[in-house]
Amino acid sequence: MPNTPGSGPVTDEHPDGAPRPADEAARLQAERELIAAADEHATAATEAATSRLSDTVAHRNVPPPTVAPKTAAGTGGGGSRGVAIAGRSVRVGDTVFRGLAAGAGGFLLVIMAAIAVFLIWRALPAFSGNAGNLLTTQQWLPGSNPPRYGIAALAFGTIVSSVIAMLIAVPIAIGIALFIAHYAQRRLATVLGGLVDLLAAVPSLIFGMWGLYFLIPQTRGFQSWLSEYFGWIPLFDNRNATSAAQFGQSLLMAGIVLSIMIIPTISAVTREVFLQVPKDTMDAAWALGATKWEMVRTAVLPFGRAGMISASMLGLGRALGETIAVALVLNSGFTINWHLTEPGGDTFASTIALKFGEASGSKNGIPALIFAGLCLFAITLIVNSIARAVVARKKEFSA
Repeated sequence: MPNTPGSGPVTDEHPDGAPRPADEAARLQAERELIAAADEHATAATEAATSRLSDTVAHRNVPPPTVAPKTAAGTGGGGSRGVAIAGRSVRVGDTVFRGLAAGAGGFLLVIMAAIAVFLIWRALPAFSGNAGNLLTTQQWLPGSNPPRYGIAALAFGTIVSSVIAMLIAVPIAIGIALFIAHYAQRRLATVLGGLVDLLAAVPSLIFGMWGLYFLIPQTRGFQSWLSEYFGWIPLFDNRNATSAAQFGQSLLMAGIVLSIMIIPTISAVTREVFLQVPKDTMDAAWALGATKWEMVRTAVLPFGRAGMISASMLGLGRALGETIAVALVLNSGFTINWHLTEPGGDTFASTIALKFGEASGSKNGIPALIFAGLCLFAITLIVNSIARAVVARKKEFSA
């Protein structure tokens, strides 16, 4: 029923539902005032919003607002007042914290450079008076006349034992991390996580004694079985042993001991990465009908790829530099031997520990050991640089 004067309330809309021109004009005037206020108190955020709002008003053919110019005192002409923003945009605390963080990073670089300079300086005498080749000689006789030593066997033993350790440890450590993070119940996960962290704190001497007095005697039969049935693979062939009692301190055993030592480190870091997977990502996989394994494969593993690589490189660094445990389970021989079940083998760290006492009696002994430490330092830097390059190679590696 149409409204007549005095018969009912008057609406603010036309019969077709459109707002009255007076209301549209009031809304546009409010927009102009908002633009003017934003211009007077301009910041980076308000400038962008003002620009978008101005474009909207301009498209409606409404003249832009008139803003009084700002004066030095912050007061515009015609009685309008403009407020100028003054002061520092960065707080003093942020500046101090940034300086401290940059100083800490720079100090770390200084320490690494100082270590490298020291090693190079003290290793220089090892290059003189050596009858052998530092890189290819498979002997370590710095006290002989003439001295004869090289790092070929040391580099071989270090790399081979570390590779064996990584091949065994990485899959097991990732499996442990996945179970604790996404499969085990809360109480069981808490207990297992604590045990893994506790295992990481066990001294390397304990692992070495366990490997020497328990692992090697208990695995002689296993090594004999490998040599008998897989001897057609040169890595597992023992050319000298005629009974199981002749199997013992070999690079294979050193790699197994190292793998047990680095499993807690890799697992602990990987577990924390898996626990940071966004719940929305996992819920999306569930919503698409994924099974538990499919959710892990499509949501958890891609997110934690960078973390897994970083954790593996951290474990590899410990394997490369392990000293006492390897020294106890290896029978020094200073030869390159691809038959991993045969006794013998040496690493940089174990050689430095075992030969340091007798090195002081010769002119080239200490410099030769320091040169071995320099080579281990360089290998560690190269391995970590390659790991960082692998992580940064693709953007999807970043968690």
